Amino acid sequence: MNRVYVCSCFGITDKQVKEHAAAGACTPRQIASATKAGTDCGSCVRTIQGILGRGACPRRELVEKGDAVSVLAADTEAARSPELAEAA
Repeated sequence: MNRVYVCSCFGITDKQVKEHAAAGACTPRQIASATKAGTDCGSCVRTIQGILGRGACPRRELVEKGDAVSVLAADTEAARSPELAEAA
């Protein structure tokens, strides 16, 4: 298994960042909330930005449409996701 570490401080891999992004994390701050990546030395923040890219963010689109209930439901669902709990 080839692991590419994004955050050496907390041992976070690119796979974990991508999994959290797929679950709805759209910004480095949201990745940090889920994994702590980027909260210590900060050298991984640009790498996380690169992984996230500048693509569409479903959560942001829902907020802009005023559908905050769906965003909160997605947050709750992501928090219960066993795959993400194992990855973190």
